[in-house]
Amino acid sequence: MITHTEAIVFKSVDYQESSKIVTMFTREDGKIALMVRGVKKPKSKFSGLIEIGNVLDVVYYYKSSRSVQILSEASYAAKNYNLRTDFEKMATMTSAIELISQLLHDNEVNEPIFDFTKIMLSWLNKADIHPPKIFPYLQIRLAALTGIGLQLDLSDPEAKTNYLNLESGLVSNESISSHSYKLTQNQLRYVRIALQAKSSTLFELPFETGELKALIETLDRYLKYHVEGLKDRKSDAIFEQILQESL
Repeated sequence: MITHTEAIVFKSVDYQESSKIVTMFTREDGKIALMVRGVKKPKSKFSGLIEIGNVLDVVYYYKSSRSVQILSEASYAAKNYNLRTDFEKMATMTSAIELISQLLHDNEVNEPIFDFTKIMLSWLNKADIHPPKIFPYLQIRLAALTGIGLQLDLSDPEAKTNYLNLESGLVSNESISSHSYKLTQNQLRYVRIALQAKSSTLFELPFETGELKALIETLDRYLKYHVEGLKDRKSDAIFEQILQESL
């Protein structure tokens, strides 16, 4: 069946001399593998298109019995050039794409996550803020979209000690179990704004040294607790460097 849909490039690996096998998140068929023949040739019609994070308009031949589909046509659906030229944005985007890819099963059609990913890439491309500050918001939103969203349960909103409880997903004044992680005041403010107001003011919070990195790690622990098989991101080496240098 010939399929015409939007797709986001997640990963590509070389295949033989001139081709690539590309993992794409498509609106129509979810996360699939596509053969892109001749893409490494200088005059290929796919030249420059098959890059991680690119949002494309694609045509491919889909067979449910085949593990790798054949890409026929591709063009830009959105041009997010800053994700290619800004080192920090590229690193943040790559880690975000790897996380999203791990949260999806092959061939899982998930339009809410597709729409979120597409909007996130456009937003990150245009945003005039420190890119890593976006990452905890992405983690919180993705948790909600996968059905394991955090919940606020603050009996005393002014309490100085607060926790994220991994089993329940509650952000509360109390440590409910051994799998609870203490949040600083800045981390709590970030989570509260992300869950309640969804306002850009959370990107203006003045994190102290190590606070942003610790919040990302805590949210990763939460996701790993609830999503079977979720692994450390291979792309985080560069992202970690940016966190270390900026905080």
